[in-house]
Amino acid sequence: MDSEGENSVYLNSLVSAADSFSDGDIRRTATSSAVQQTLFLIHSDDPTLKVQAAKEIRRLTKTSQRYRRHFSNAVKPLVDMLRSESFESNEAALLALLNLAVKDEGNKINIIDAGALEPIISFLQSENAILQDHATAALLTLSASPATKPIISASGVFSLLVEIIRHGSSQAKADAVMALSNLSTYQDNLLLILRAQPIPSTVSLLKSCKKSSKTTERCTALIESLMCYEEGRNSLISEDGGVLAVVEVLESGSAQSREHAVGALLMMCQSDRAKYREPILREGVIPGLLELTVQGTVKSQTKAQTLLRLLRDTPYPRSELEPDTLENIVSNLISQIDCEEQSGKAKEMLAEMVQVSMEQSLRHLQQRALVCTPADLSVPSCVSKITLK
Repeated sequence: MDSEGENSVYLNSLVSAADSFSDGDIRRTATSSAVQQTLFLIHSDDPTLKVQAAKEIRRLTKTSQRYRRHFSNAVKPLVDMLRSESFESNEAALLALLNLAVKDEGNKINIIDAGALEPIISFLQSENAILQDHATAALLTLSASPATKPIISASGVFSLLVEIIRHGSSQAKADAVMALSNLSTYQDNLLLILRAQPIPSTVSLLKSCKKSSKTTERCTALIESLMCYEEGRNSLISEDGGVLAVVEVLESGSAQSREHAVGALLMMCQSDRAKYREPILREGVIPGLLELTVQGTVKSQTKAQTLLRLLRDTPYPRSELEPDTLENIVSNLISQIDCEEQSGKAKEMLAEMVQVSMEQSLRHLQQRALVCTPADLSVPSCVSKITLK
């Protein structure tokens, strides 16, 4: 066989060998090679190569859960980079660790166990706004894990997070309040958070952000949690526009934010009706509550109806001659509203609420008519004409 024939046979054998590998095999081989090369660089002694590797880890783990698992062995050298005096090393390591921790409980725990919390907390106090922003985002992600909350809570980070809500960048403020909200769900943390006096800065953030945003939801969730303590309630009342900020969320926030807002106001009124009834009514809460009784979540509807009962003029049940219906409660409240604009809006909302109630009752009657005899049917008392004067 001549040389050309031998080359042809050799090339054909290479093609056959290549054909024996599936696309999946090739991708897995390429992935493994990239991971091994990057792990080799991150463990090297060359700072430049380590930064290069950290940036590659950040890139690969940005959207891939698979790569987050592959790079779990990179956690320790990345945490070591946080202690470097180089800003470039600090930033590259922080961003890589942040991506590794997203939606990966194992990596979150490994990052904390590797000692990352101490340098991250030091970055919260840094004059470098970039490092402060990245550290706040990292702490937010780490605080989402039930396993890490006790360790983070024990670090005394609450006052630093409140300070960031007060003076940080827009993104850092949002991340800090979300981190506080995460940590507030851990036992005994609420009192520790209250000692850091978070309500003034949280209310200020609540006033400035979009009512439909995730930040608003976390702000109102945190405020609701803190309303179970008198110190928290007093702080909200004494803060200029504090109750109004919550009422505005109740009116135009997302469904979850509105649920937190009505929950906060209800908790206040239930704790001391005589003290908090007037400050709540003064901010024009009635129209928003009326809308919640019709359009809110199941929890919001129940809380709104309970709060309306607490806000009426008398806390005692009415006689049988004057049924304690939601319409009567609200009519009583409307009669006490001095502001003509608020009263008019409340009346419109009440009329709409009654109309919806009637429509729901009629639909219920139609459904019952399909399965009941005429004698079984009775017209609900709520299906009646109500005239608002």
